[in-house]
Amino acid sequence: MTSGETTVPDLAKAVWWKRGTVYQVYPRSFQDTNGDGVGDLPGITRRLDYLAWLGVDAVWISPIYPSPMADYGYDVADYCGVDPLFGSLADLDALIAEAHARRLRVILDFVPNHSSIAHPWFTESRASRENPRRDWYIWRDPAPDGGPPNNWLSNFGGPAWTFDEPSGQYYYHAFLSQQPDLNWRNPAVREAMHDVLRFWLDRGIDGFRVDVIWHLMKDEGFRDNPANPAFHPEQPEINRFDQVYSADRPEVFDIIAGMRRVLDGYDDRVLIGEIYLPIERLVAYYGPGLTGVDLPFNFQLIQTPWQADAVAALVDEYEEALPPGGWPNWVLGNHDQPRIAARIGEAQARIAAILLLTLRGTPTVYYGDEIGLAHVEIPPERMRDPWGFNEPGHGRDPERTPMQWDDTEHAGFSEAEPWLPLSADRDRRHVEALRDDSTSILTLYRRLLHLRRAYPALAVGSYRRLDTDGLDHVLAYERVEAGETVRIVLNFSGWPVRFPLAGESGWSVLLSTHPGRADIGASEVLDMAGNEGVILLRHPD
Repeated sequence: MTSGETTVPDLAKAVWWKRGTVYQVYPRSFQDTNGDGVGDLPGITRRLDYLAWLGVDAVWISPIYPSPMADYGYDVADYCGVDPLFGSLADLDALIAEAHARRLRVILDFVPNHSSIAHPWFTESRASRENPRRDWYIWRDPAPDGGPPNNWLSNFGGPAWTFDEPSGQYYYHAFLSQQPDLNWRNPAVREAMHDVLRFWLDRGIDGFRVDVIWHLMKDEGFRDNPANPAFHPEQPEINRFDQVYSADRPEVFDIIAGMRRVLDGYDDRVLIGEIYLPIERLVAYYGPGLTGVDLPFNFQLIQTPWQADAVAALVDEYEEALPPGGWPNWVLGNHDQPRIAARIGEAQARIAAILLLTLRGTPTVYYGDEIGLAHVEIPPERMRDPWGFNEPGHGRDPERTPMQWDDTEHAGFSEAEPWLPLSADRDRRHVEALRDDSTSILTLYRRLLHLRRAYPALAVGSYRRLDTDGLDHVLAYERVEAGETVRIVLNFSGWPVRFPLAGESGWSVLLSTHPGRADIGASEVLDMAGNEGVILLRHPD
């Protein structure tokens, strides 16, 4: 029995971002080359051979623009430059050239919702109410009691409004007070941002991941957000209200269509949007007639309970919600979320790796997940994330720790003390130790990435879920393309299971997470160990 069957065009007709895999680099934490304990652009260039060896197709680089670093680069002071901490424009140009020489694409993080308070645009905007750039940001008079204009909250805790005493008005910031939101209702802001996109596209950038894209437009009447009846105190304060009026406004699709038109003026570029919304809202960001983002980032695997039935229901719901022609995508983690191995343990992190790299759609791999990095303890004196200071317990430092390359003092990341601590098991959890170990999670990721290239069914094939005959802890599905059938069976439990092959034989094992897995030959039952994932291949008769 099957469900949720989908069809897609063949591999030869699929653009690179459909058939390929994206790898996210948090530049502060990938590779330091100048000994300051912070990663840099030459460091990414130095590790491109590793990425090519691993088998990814594109590298997405989190912000590298000039910034006071109040939010570690997400407070941009110049959209058309490189912060000296990371290198120079020449270093970025060299990175692009070296990546392209290895058939790797380069995607930049674009942060259009807010700038730094230090950006010249905001300096002018706050100079006076009459300044020509006043309307480039969001200014409002105080409420009748002198307080903030409405009840909108910052995503990092506290009010989203800061009072500017000289001008007698509040400015809006969805995040830190050092990150004022730009006013995308102003055509001059739109055109300036389109020019920023063109600046990077002309330099050879292959696309953008657009930060908090669902925040770009706010309610024109600045109405109060309604209370969230499901809020409980241990949640971040932002959850006290439903963000009905401060984000996900219908006017945003016109803004995104404008960005889409800019990228359409160039060949083979991709537009990715960061969107934390339920599926029914998420898929709206493909835009009418696919005029929106190519890939509205799908974070549902991060937010769904790690249970076979919950994941199966999620995949079915997502596939059914996709608009005609909309291409799916999947993410297990990023710089804002606890690492997958920290959430579910290393044994199941291997199951998650198979899931990520065999579901239909474009996968994004977060650096370090391929070596099984999990939660890293951050002593109070080493904390860096401003959200963690504002709302203790919600800091994102543990998922931003340095990549671990070898067994030297600082794990091959730097010659100096890294800006964040390394993992407690850094003496054995590093690329050098894992790359030649046939049983390591790194080897598993590499094999999966190379299988995606070797078998069109895994890259662009259709998806259909299989009935697991009451095995509640098993998820099984097939990918099919041009007569090639690949079956994936994942055991979400720690105990053995017997999965029937429905009277079918002729399967061969492409991959298993279980060391020593023998081929199944003519057997019509797949005996699986606990925490085992298996990929089977059946060629047409």
